Amino acid sequence: MVEWKGFRKGVDLGGWFSQCDYSEERYRNFIREEDFAVIRGWGADHVRLPVDYNLLEDEDGNFLASGFAHLDRALGYCLAAGLNLVLDLHKTPGFSFDPDEKESGFFDSEKYQERFYRLWEELAGRYGRHTGRIAFELLNEVTEESYMPAWNRIAAECIRRIRVHAPDVPVLVGGYWHNSARSVKAIDIPDDPHLVYNFHCYEPLIFTHQGADWIPTMDPAFRIPVTASFGEMAEASRRMVGGNTAGLEDFPPETVLTADFFIGFLAEAAEAAEKRGVPLYCGEYGVIDRSRPEEALAWYRLIHQAFEHYGIGRAAWSYRQMDFGLADARMDAVRPELVLNL
Repeated sequence: MVEWKGFRKGVDLGGWFSQCDYSEERYRNFIREEDFAVIRGWGADHVRLPVDYNLLEDEDGNFLASGFAHLDRALGYCLAAGLNLVLDLHKTPGFSFDPDEKESGFFDSEKYQERFYRLWEELAGRYGRHTGRIAFELLNEVTEESYMPAWNRIAAECIRRIRVHAPDVPVLVGGYWHNSARSVKAIDIPDDPHLVYNFHCYEPLIFTHQGADWIPTMDPAFRIPVTASFGEMAEASRRMVGGNTAGLEDFPPETVLTADFFIGFLAEAAEAAEKRGVPLYCGEYGVIDRSRPEEALAWYRLIHQAFEHYGIGRAAWSYRQMDFGLADARMDAVRPELVLNL
C-alpha cells in the first residue's frame, strides 16, 4: 500500500475548535502550546484538528478574522513542535454527523454547497503553501449511504477548487456510515495524485462505546470486557447499538477479539486503496473512558497490529476529555505503553 509519509502516527485535538461552546476561553485554553510538545514526545508526527465552520464564519457566511487567528496559532504550534496537521472540517452549514447539532439540507442545497466550496477555497488560499506539513479533510463522517452520489460529486468539485490554490496538498475523503472502513470502496473521486482515503474505526462499537450516554438505546451502566466472546458482544450490540455488530455474528460465538479481527475488518478498505494507488488513513479510533484503562490498552494493542500490517496512518481520538481522553489522569498508569501502541 502507498505510504503516507509524515502522517503515520497522530492524535486528535477534539473539543478545541469543534464540539465546544465556541467561547474565547475554550479557544485559548483547552489546548495550549505545551500540549503539542507532549504529543510530539509520544512519538506522534501529526495532529488532526477538528474545526467547525462556526469558528471561521458567522451565520451569514462572512469570514471571521478572529477564528482564522486561532487557526493560525494552532498551525504555528504544530510547526514549532515538529508536527504536521490534518485540518478537518468537522461541521459545515447544513451538515453535522451529530443530529443534535440540527444541521440539515447540505446534500440537497446548492447554497450550502457553495458556502462549503467557498470556505475550502479560503482555507486553501491561506494554508496551501504549507506543502508537506498540512492536509485538508473535506468533511467529517458522512452518515447515510444515500448521500454518497451527492457527496462524491461535491467532493470532486471541492477538490477542483482547492487545486487552484493548493495543487499538491493532500486531501482526505471518507465514505458513509460515519466514515466506516466498509464504505471506502464507495468513494468515487476523479484521479488526483494527492488524494487520501479516510475512515474511522471504533469496532466493536459495543466495547469502545460501552455506557455512552449519547446513544439513546445504551444502558449507561453497561460494561463489557475486551475479552468478552463475540456471541456476548453481538447480543449486546443488537440491544444497545442498533444492531451494529461489525460482523461479529459471522464468527463462532466463542471467538474473542484478536488482531486478526481488525486485519480482516480492514481488508476491504485496504484492497480498495491499494487497487487505486491511494494512501489509507484512520482519522479516529479509540475507547471510551467508561472502560478500564487496562482494557482500553488491550484494544489499542490489537488495532495497532492491524494498522502496522497494512501500513495505515492514523490519529487516535482524542487528546483530552471528550469521553476518550488519552492525556487524562485515569490513563497515567498505562500511558507509557499506550503511546507505543497508537
